[in-house]
Amino acid sequence: MLYFIGLGLGDAKDITVKGLEAVRRAKRVYLEAYTSVLSVGKDALEKYYGREVILADRDLVEQGADEIFQDAKSEDIAFLVVGDPFGATTHTDLVLRAREEGLDYKVIHNASIMNAIGCCGLQLYNYGETVSIVFWTDTWKPESYYDKIAANRARGLHTLCLLDIKMKEQTIENLIKGRKIYEPPRFLTVPQAATQLLEILDNRKERGEDCAAYSEDTICVGVARVGSDTQQLAAGTLREMTSVDLGDPLHSLVIAGHMHPLELQMLRQFAVTPATFDTLIAESR
Repeated sequence: MLYFIGLGLGDAKDITVKGLEAVRRAKRVYLEAYTSVLSVGKDALEKYYGREVILADRDLVEQGADEIFQDAKSEDIAFLVVGDPFGATTHTDLVLRAREEGLDYKVIHNASIMNAIGCCGLQLYNYGETVSIVFWTDTWKPESYYDKIAANRARGLHTLCLLDIKMKEQTIENLIKGRKIYEPPRFLTVPQAATQLLEILDNRKERGEDCAAYSEDTICVGVARVGSDTQQLAAGTLREMTSVDLGDPLHSLVIAGHMHPLELQMLRQFAVTPATFDTLIAESR
């Protein structure tokens, strides 16, 4: 059996009992290590699980799946994913390739940012389409997620923004020359994402395009390390998000839509400026 096992969002102990049992009886255990990270390293997982854990980078998952599948017809193989295997990250392609090889698979679910974001107090039922905000470069500054945010906000829905992760990336020069030299990991922060969102507004104004999806005064929630002991949240305007300090990664950003008074009261607990929410709560009554 090929097991896809969610690890949750915190540390080694967030794995479910069912998942831990599968890990301990598996012949090999792989850890998907390029779309998200835990607050602890591979060594901590190995110590808690009592098993060797093999890091599976993008190349192995996308091009070397045969290695992962080896022996899966007669032995248990475990493939670990931070969060939930089919939450913010989907491994449908790997499942389909396994089925093509005649392999059986089983999924053991866990918490992901897609449902744990409820910690900020905005109701999960009121979220629209999730968007990904990527690192901008000097020559590449995509704005495609603006339209998705606009569509959500037009319906009064909240938008969960997943922030970019760069793991084992190569420069263009090293990629062209085939050199296996990788850049240090990088993680987009809430202030960086908020700054990019405000720059999109400036760009659209200069081009004479609609820029009504949000403003610098739109209420947002920045979250960091959700599910860990050092989880941190901050609620405030988009402008305030450009300077909020949430510490180490991973970060996510929520752009609020229409808010119920109870949602506003929850957000006030994490307010950068409590008076802002006092005013909004009073107006909602």
